[in-house]
Amino acid sequence: MNILFLDQFNQPGGAQQCLLDLLPAVIERGWKPVAMLPGDGPLSPAIQKLGVSVIPVRCAAYSLGHKSLPDLARFAVDLPAASAQIAKACRQHAIDLLYVNGPRLALAAVLASRGRFKVLFHCHNYLSSRYAAPLTGGPLRAANATVVASSHYVAVPLRRWLPAGRVQIVYNGVAEARTCRRRGRREGNPRIGVIGRIAPEKGQDLFLRAARILQSDVASCEFVISGAPLFSGSGYERDVISLAGGMRVEFTGWLEDVEPVLASLDLLVVPSTPVDATPRIVLQAFAAGVPVLAFAGGGFRELIDHGRTGFLLPTRSPDALAAGIRELLFDPDRLDKVAAAARFAWRERFQLADYRRRILRILEGESKP
Repeated sequence: MNILFLDQFNQPGGAQQCLLDLLPAVIERGWKPVAMLPGDGPLSPAIQKLGVSVIPVRCAAYSLGHKSLPDLARFAVDLPAASAQIAKACRQHAIDLLYVNGPRLALAAVLASRGRFKVLFHCHNYLSSRYAAPLTGGPLRAANATVVASSHYVAVPLRRWLPAGRVQIVYNGVAEARTCRRRGRREGNPRIGVIGRIAPEKGQDLFLRAARILQSDVASCEFVISGAPLFSGSGYERDVISLAGGMRVEFTGWLEDVEPVLASLDLLVVPSTPVDATPRIVLQAFAAGVPVLAFAGGGFRELIDHGRTGFLLPTRSPDALAAGIRELLFDPDRLDKVAAAARFAWRERFQLADYRRRILRILEGESKP
């Protein structure tokens, strides 16, 4: 089977890392993958390093979250060109299946397929805008496409458009950590961190507001923010850096390997909004034996069993987050117990091999007439 993988970004975000994780298994299965990505970026060479050809596709940069009228105008202008490029690639590479790894190219892929190629859409985030679900779900239904969603929460907007049998849930998987957090009280100051793309939906600003509250009680705390703005401008990052003024905050920038940072933490905080439904960093923390504190929204309830494999706060506010961190820092035995249970949950539910196996099983079903 020849598969054309479409992605709307050329940066190594979570969804793109899922694609990089999947491609070796596709190649090992004996199928031929080809990728289409917009512009230049680090994702193209990473895919090419796996021996996969990369073809450019037209996909402009749009604002994240709510789409403006200029965004919609650019989308309408890009659509015919992107569809034509995808159709041409399908003919040249004798494509059997279009694997769409994000919503911005879903409509173009459906138009390019014209019923001649099967379409699979991998949904990694909640389609929250009033345009995203109709512009994605409607065409996918018309194409009788299959949807893979990273959680039940993510699948909700698309279930309104597709039959139940066309939507399948596959949780992300991650490789075993090479370095794990050391259990017990560690020497030195407690370290609390946020790891991921620097963006409003990731909540670094809320984390720093909570950190400032916390420092009045636990002056020895050290805070870490690891990441960079990948799909948007640097304005929010500047705001975050400004909020950190006068506090003990380490900014590591973007790291290809986050395991050393993870292993250095006493607690990983994931202060995301519900739109950021199932971030991989939660599973990476599970694999590294690092306890996780997040808000009880989005798909987090599906990943974290509160009090057993992690901790969920019902209220998303700096005060609630500061109080939650403070309580956990003074109970290291509880942190160790939960971290051990989280690592067991990773072995049972979130291993990379299991993720690959589930996706390949779906692809095998798509390969049948």
